[in-house]
Amino acid sequence: MSTVDGISAPTSSASGASSGMSSLSSDEFLKLLFTELSNQDPLQPNDTNAMLQQLANIRSIQSDVDLVDRLGEVAGQNELSSGAGLIGRTVSGLSETNQRVTGIVQSASRTTDGVVLTIDGGTRVPMTSVDRVLTQNATEAGA
Repeated sequence: MSTVDGISAPTSSASGASSGMSSLSSDEFLKLLFTELSNQDPLQPNDTNAMLQQLANIRSIQSDVDLVDRLGEVAGQNELSSGAGLIGRTVSGLSETNQRVTGIVQSASRTTDGVVLTIDGGTRVPMTSVDRVLTQNATEAGA
């Protein structure tokens, strides 16, 4: 149980100081580490291994948070690209008002809730609500 408590303490510190830790370069991080070590009371030294482990945990947690943020950005870009690839194609799904609609995609836009397709007539369909894409677009079908 004490191991879990020891790990949870740096986690809360990392979330509160995430921007501070992420802005540190490797050189600044090492300066901080050596400053901490040089300012220890020689009669009551801190456990250097424990301190190094805590700092490493904080850096690791910050790296994980940064990675999750970057992956979220990449996923958002991928979803927008997928939506843009549907422009001119006929899709079917549920509109933002939960009505069953079918139409030709006119545009794709990113919102706070994800990518939204606008089909003919101005009806908006969230990408996550599209359940059918026809294999031909409207211009190919008439040719």
